Amino acid sequence: MNFSANNFLESALRKREEQNALRKLVQNNHLIDFCSNDYLGFANSLELQKNIEEQIHSVSFQLTGSTGSRLLAGNSQYVEQLEKRIATFHQAANGLVFNSGYDANVGLFSSVIAKNDTVIYDELIHASMHDGIKLSGASAFLFKHNDLAHLEKRLKIATGIVFVAVESIYSMDGDDAPLNEIVLLCKKYNANLIVDEAHATGVTLNNGKGRVQELNLQENIFARIHTFGKAIGVHGAIVLGSNLLRNYLINFSRSFIYTTALPTHSLVAINRAYSLLDEKKGIQLELHELVNYFKMCISEKSIAGLIESSSPIQCIVIPGNTEVKKMALILQDNGFDVRPILNPTVAKGKERLRICIHVFNTKEQIKNLVNLISNII
Repeated sequence: MNFSANNFLESALRKREEQNALRKLVQNNHLIDFCSNDYLGFANSLELQKNIEEQIHSVSFQLTGSTGSRLLAGNSQYVEQLEKRIATFHQAANGLVFNSGYDANVGLFSSVIAKNDTVIYDELIHASMHDGIKLSGASAFLFKHNDLAHLEKRLKIATGIVFVAVESIYSMDGDDAPLNEIVLLCKKYNANLIVDEAHATGVTLNNGKGRVQELNLQENIFARIHTFGKAIGVHGAIVLGSNLLRNYLINFSRSFIYTTALPTHSLVAINRAYSLLDEKKGIQLELHELVNYFKMCISEKSIAGLIESSSPIQCIVIPGNTEVKKMALILQDNGFDVRPILNPTVAKGKERLRICIHVFNTKEQIKNLVNLISNII
C-alpha cells in the first residue's frame, strides 16, 4: 500500500503530540530572560551595536551579501584577518570561520574522520556532532557521560585513526568535561581530541577564552569549536587547530565549500564582539557571582533535582514531558521565560527546566524565580 508524503508527516506529528513532545515556535520576548544563551548580554548590547555600525562603514567591500562561497567570490582580507585574530585570542595556530556551530561540527566531523576510523564520543554531545559522525561513516561508540573508565574501555579496542569528541561545558546539563583526565587518556592511546567550546566561549573566568585554555591544554587538542551565537552574542563559528587542519577543511569540508559565505555585517559583528570581550574584563566574574547566588537560593529552599553545574546553565530535573511543560507554563505566566527540555531531546526521566543565568539578570529576579519554583514544585 502506497502512502503519500503528507500521510507520513501527519503520522509523525501525531505521534509526537501523543507523547506530549510536539515542538512549537513561541515568542516570549516580553518575559524576563532565563532562557537564552546570551549569557553576557552582548546580543542586546547598544554599545556593541554602535561599534558594529561604526566599523561597517569603514570596510571597502559588500555591505549586504557576500556574493558567493569563500572559494568563489565570498573571501576577503577582512575575514582572513578575523580568523587570525580569533586564533591568536584562543592560542591556536589557525582557524576557519563557518556559518554556524552546526555547520562547523558537521563540516569538521564528516570530512576529517574516515570510514575506517573510530570515533568515541560522550553520550551527551550536541546533535551537530552526532550528524557529522554519521556522515563520516566511521565506527562510532559512545561512552557514558564523563565516565573515564568507560572511555578507556572504548579506547582499548578502537581501530584506525581514533578521535574522541566531547563538549567542554555540556549544553543540556551545564557541567564540565574532565578535560585534564581525557587528555591523558588520549595521549595514552594516541587518540585525537575534539572539544566543542560552544557554551564555554565568553563565559570562563580567563576572559572567556574557554575551558581548554583555562586548563592550559590547547597544545593537546586536535580541534576546538568556538561558536559566536551564545555568549559572544552574534552569529557564526570557528574551527581552531593547525594550519594543516585549516587547509584540509578548505579542501574537503562540504559545509564550508558549498555554502555562501557570511556577509560583511556578520564578520564585523564577530570582530567587534571580540573587541568588546577584551574591553569587558571582569564581566565573567559578575556572571559567575549571579550563578552562585542562584545556587544558594535553590539550596536555601531545599529544591531537589538541581544538576551539579558551575556554568550559567542550571537545570532542575522534573521527570515527564507533561509535568515539566506544566511547570514551565506556570513560570512563563508569572513573567519568567524558562523553557522545558523534553524527551527525546534528553533521556526519558531526565526532562528538566533549563534555567540560564545572564549578567543582566538581577538578584531580585533570581530570588523571585526561585521562590516561585519552590511554591510549585
